[in-house]
Amino acid sequence: MDNQRILKDFFRKTWVFYVLSISCHFIANIIHVNFPRVLGQFTDELKDGVLSSDDILQYSWILLAIGVGFAVIGGVGQYLVMYTGRYFEFMNRRRLFTHFTGLSERYYSRNGVGKLLSYFMNDVTTVRESISMGVNQTANATILLVSTVVMLLLSQVPLVLVISCIAPLLLIPVIVVWLGPVIRKRSKQVQEALGAMTESAEEQFGGIRVTKKFAVEEVMKKRFAQKVEMIRDKQLHLVRVSSFFQALIPFLGASSLIIALAFGGYLTIQGQITVGSFVALTLYVRMLMNPLQQIGNVINVVQRARASLDRLNALLGEEPDIKEVEHPAEPDFSRADITVRHLSFSYEKEGRTAEKTRYALRDISFQVPYGTTLGIIGRTGSGKTTLMKLLLRTYNPPEGTIKINGKDIVSLSLESLRESIAYVPQDGFLFSSTIRENIAFYKRDSELNEVEEAAKQARVYDNIIDFPDQFETRLGERGVTLSGGQRQRTSLARGIIKDAPILILDDSVSAVDAVTETEIMETVREIRQGKTTIMIAHRISALKHADRIIVMDEGEIVQSGTHDELLSEEGLYRTLHDIQEEGRRQHGTSH
Repeated sequence: MDNQRILKDFFRKTWVFYVLSISCHFIANIIHVNFPRVLGQFTDELKDGVLSSDDILQYSWILLAIGVGFAVIGGVGQYLVMYTGRYFEFMNRRRLFTHFTGLSERYYSRNGVGKLLSYFMNDVTTVRESISMGVNQTANATILLVSTVVMLLLSQVPLVLVISCIAPLLLIPVIVVWLGPVIRKRSKQVQEALGAMTESAEEQFGGIRVTKKFAVEEVMKKRFAQKVEMIRDKQLHLVRVSSFFQALIPFLGASSLIIALAFGGYLTIQGQITVGSFVALTLYVRMLMNPLQQIGNVINVVQRARASLDRLNALLGEEPDIKEVEHPAEPDFSRADITVRHLSFSYEKEGRTAEKTRYALRDISFQVPYGTTLGIIGRTGSGKTTLMKLLLRTYNPPEGTIKINGKDIVSLSLESLRESIAYVPQDGFLFSSTIRENIAFYKRDSELNEVEEAAKQARVYDNIIDFPDQFETRLGERGVTLSGGQRQRTSLARGIIKDAPILILDDSVSAVDAVTETEIMETVREIRQGKTTIMIAHRISALKHADRIIVMDEGEIVQSGTHDELLSEEGLYRTLHDIQEEGRRQHGTSH
């Protein structure tokens, strides 16, 4: 991606504001540079004794007009550029979020939430400061610097004195070339360290309950302290260089002032320039010091912003793994028939030899006719959830391996595919909003009676109405207000209300008791009559009524059939059944 793409897109939309801002700064500084000239004239007339009371009043009004004009017009210019800077934040944070929603699950598995937040909070803000404060101060300093030098050249000050005073300023480009890349490199290291700290903080806050239950607060403090110390070290490395740089620029300005006082004072004593010209000279040189300080700040900020800009451009250059074909098909999902043929899949990157590739799924084949229920069971890590991720295309399956109604899902639009599937995961993730909004997440315009009916079908209605605010109860982050079983059933209600042609239950009732599980499964069978359903579970009781059950182990289908057929043969299914039945009997005996 073009390294300056973000700024090009932004300036294309806001260039008018920058032109107006720079114009205001130009007018303001042209007014401002007249201050030393007017004060010099006033000094000469005062020295010669030709000032009257009216002249003093006139000079006072002129100086006041210069001050007010500079403040008002310069303030307008500053407001315009600060406004566009905030617009940059708004535009690019929204752009980043849109880009994030298009990235695949593989990207999120490699990058933590904290790192992603650092792009929003740190990098965007750093670039915003450079294009608002940076442009503002650069325009202001450059115009003031140039206009001051021009006024010096047009004044009665000898050319040799003017050149002597501005000579130290010629070293600024050399210093920028020398220290600029160092500041940019160290700034990038600081931003990366901030991202690591944000990621660590997000993880620690998310796991604070586990930390307290295991009484390992001291361990977590030390772990987080390591991240903070790393930031401190990186920032100190940056501060050493940036402080030296920012001190060096004003030093050059001070050198110019020393030359003006020494050389200019000598020429004044010799009578080669007037006292008024000497006063004007010192004021002009003193006026040069402020823009030099601003230039130093700007160069420092810009070098840091370039590091953040590189990170943002690299992020926006990330291509999603999941892409639609140029002309995706839009099939009729009302009679969803799923076919999987010879599906093999690995999470590892392509390019490895077949012998070295670790397959999560290997040569999977089955069919789910329209209106039937498929049960999937297997040990942990056997590939059940991976299979569902491929069906939803959160990861890309090999072409031609998964078809719905005879259409390869790779050829379908992502929107139509995922709208046709209601997926209920095991973790039951809930958003920090009301229970009603969580259940009606897909159908935002659902009436309350529809939400209540879905809650009843998921057997969570009685729990919800016990809350003071019932369906308007606001949940904490990730739904921590509810228990694990309540979160699962609320998530199930969200899947039920979607009423999609295909329903996938990925171990969605693992946190509920056996009685509630039986009630939920009976309800699911009733409401899913004539629709395609896939049920993943570890407990056989949850899927024994499925039309067909496949048993997975180490990424392969090792058995297939109905509940009775699988029990009648030796294999993993009967082993799991016997273990679960024995556990149930022992549990019942203990009570």
